[in-house]
Amino acid sequence: MRGKTIQVFLTDGSPRGIKLAEITSNIEQAIFIPRSKMNEASARKEVSRPGIYFLFGKNGEDAKPEVYIGQSRNCIDRIKTHDQKKDFWNYAVLIISKTESFTQTHVEYLEELAITKATEANRYSLENSVNPKKFKVPETMEADLLDNFDTIKILLSTLGFPLFDTIGKEEKSKEILYCKGKDAMAEGEYQEDGFVVFKGSKAKKNITQSSTSTIFELRNKLIETGILIESGDVYLLKDDYIFSSPSAAASQILARNANGWTEWKDKNGKSLDELKRK
Repeated sequence: MRGKTIQVFLTDGSPRGIKLAEITSNIEQAIFIPRSKMNEASARKEVSRPGIYFLFGKNGEDAKPEVYIGQSRNCIDRIKTHDQKKDFWNYAVLIISKTESFTQTHVEYLEELAITKATEANRYSLENSVNPKKFKVPETMEADLLDNFDTIKILLSTLGFPLFDTIGKEEKSKEILYCKGKDAMAEGEYQEDGFVVFKGSKAKKNITQSSTSTIFELRNKLIETGILIESGDVYLLKDDYIFSSPSAAASQILARNANGWTEWKDKNGKSLDELKRK
């Protein structure tokens, strides 16, 4: 990976307002719109261009953040419709072409690719009820569109939405950490935006009564959404799952209050605290 320069323009000077993000040498532009700023966004001419869009939110009953992915010849008009009909989202991100070169074929292809890659990454719960049709495009166009998509991934992550970043265990990883306890055995990895516990890890079944309410609430969400599945005397993690912190991860594995910085250790017995903070 080479270094990249990304320009982020705060349209009203506030980091919490509408933002325009772009890699200055590329044609793609991301427009970040808080839901409360829909009226202000409508006054901007670029939001009416063809493109794909993402609606991001968090359902209190879901263990994962949520996203809806769509495309339109006029992005802001379509998002206004969602503003009336969809409750879950708080932020919209539009991806348009600065050179106005996206056609309907471009945005339909990018929408289908985005939904496929978001499903594979499995970081967010996808709110789309219908999958877009798959279709072929000329080889030369596909090469350009794959370049467009690589830029979209970077822009979304830069704005705080790592929708397409994989969280699974990689064979080449040298930083696998382990959390062990009675009826518990888990593998994971500390990453930039949280702690990933890998699929197949075993979590102790019964949470101790002295545990915080947060631990009980998260355990219930993980069970209700099918991320934790019962398997005899333990729960198994059905998918790779990213927790907000090492301690949140360790508490679910050990079913008690736990300091993840000391509970997670490498194969040589060094704790995460020793590896990262000392």
